[in-house]
Amino acid sequence: MFKEYKTITNVQGPLLIVRKIEGVKYSELAEVILSSGEKRFGKVLDAQEDLAIIQVFEGTQGIDTKTSRVRFLGKTEEFGVSPDILGRIFSGRGLPKDGLPFPSVNKYLDINGSPINPCARDYPQEFIQTGISSIDGMNPLVRGQKLPIFSGSGLPHNQLAVQIARQAKVLGKEEKFSVVFSAMGITFEEANFFIEDFRKTGALERAVLFINLANDPVIERISTPRFALTCAEYLAFELDMHVLVILVDMTFYCEALRNISSARKEVPGRRGYPGYMYTDLATIYERAGRLKGKKGSITMMPILTMPDDDKTHPIPDLTGYITEGQAILSRALHKKGIYPPVDVLPSLSRLKDKGIGEGKTREDHADVLNQLFACYAQGKEVRELALILGEEALNPLDKIYLKFADRFEEEFVRQKDTEERNIIKTLDLGWQLLRMFPKEELKRIRPKFIEKYYEVKG
Repeated sequence: MFKEYKTITNVQGPLLIVRKIEGVKYSELAEVILSSGEKRFGKVLDAQEDLAIIQVFEGTQGIDTKTSRVRFLGKTEEFGVSPDILGRIFSGRGLPKDGLPFPSVNKYLDINGSPINPCARDYPQEFIQTGISSIDGMNPLVRGQKLPIFSGSGLPHNQLAVQIARQAKVLGKEEKFSVVFSAMGITFEEANFFIEDFRKTGALERAVLFINLANDPVIERISTPRFALTCAEYLAFELDMHVLVILVDMTFYCEALRNISSARKEVPGRRGYPGYMYTDLATIYERAGRLKGKKGSITMMPILTMPDDDKTHPIPDLTGYITEGQAILSRALHKKGIYPPVDVLPSLSRLKDKGIGEGKTREDHADVLNQLFACYAQGKEVRELALILGEEALNPLDKIYLKFADRFEEEFVRQKDTEERNIIKTLDLGWQLLRMFPKEELKRIRPKFIEKYYEVKG
């Protein structure tokens, strides 16, 4: 039996302060028993010698400090795992949300996980095809990589997230692939959109969903990605699956972190966010990767909305330090009606060179990528010049670059949200656009590839 305490001394918003306690640890679960017999659960946010601060999941309304009791359960949050979790939808606290009973449980895992020894990590080096040309062709995703998507309010990141979840696969191998999808702080309409899309397309069969709604407790939002990653670690390192983890929206997670920090009266850091936010984000992002001797892997795509489209905001700024690149969505492309509005110039995949080339995608991938990037950058410069001087002031080659930039956006970047392009189709499309230029202008492609791919076959 757990010892009960009747020493609740204060209620501050969602927090309970309990005194005269013994042996309570940080992050431990607690049970609050009201005088009516109702039970609520909470999590210890701070534990000192004789004092504990508990955030109550269901809120503190109706809790009487004189008659309510608290029991500390001696354990942190755990998630019961088994192969039966595939195809299921859970709340942000790991409770079934699809109307079905709890799946069978083989074992319970601590959601906080264990740090991965850097020496045990294997280097990411296998290409994951998302079916989206602006990612696969220009900023490829590699198995075991952390590649966030930086978006903005009103941009179609939710639509892009479900498309990636639906289409992603490891090429060249018949290996088990699954998706763990974690949504934090979203509206009911957004949750319904995610769930219905997974069900309608059949992607739910190989997926596990964790949904935290905007009106759910803030403290639950802190646990949601950890439940998702615990699930992913089980699928990857015990069932040998390749797991893609998509986290939407990390901005809401960080705001929950700020709210809790404020409730605890901590000294704020940049823009009111806690000074330990970098460390906290690292405990999430660094759970992705590959382990030596293990077939499975965890690849992560966190999605965050940049406040005011500001890349220097603490959330994208700190995320960029921890992860291996970023794909940035452009409001300008979105206004043109281009989907997905991925801006390839500021986007970056630091591991792209390890996951492309002969035997992985195609031998010419790196050269085509570099040439497309250079031509598009030049075309955008010419576009700005044309706005000042007028198109009639451009020389013939500049006009080709200008036309290339327009066609690149319209034909390469733009695609339907139901359209899945394999990497060969993406590279062929790149060559189709590069044929606008004379051969001598393609300075970033080796002659042997120009000879092999420049001329139209057939």
